[in-house]
Amino acid sequence: MSTIVHLSEDLADRLAAEAARRGVSVDELTAELLAAGLPAGEEVDALEAFIGSGDSGDPSWAGRDTRELRAEATARRATG
Repeated sequence: MSTIVHLSEDLADRLAAEAARRGVSVDELTAELLAAGLPAGEEVDALEAFIGSGDSGDPSWAGRDTRELRAEATARRATG
């Protein structure tokens, strides 16, 4: 699949520099960064994510990844 993305000159330069540093093409790096930023084929239900993290017991939970919080909450319920 091909997609055209319009980037600022600064961002395009940073992307090209990072690709060169890693020894990969800009296309390869772009695909890697997109894959890292997207859920791995799972649907995320925002309400379920909120409920799952609501009992985290961690006052800083709002700034943390919901998948991590849900896993911790599930582990606490299993031992608990």
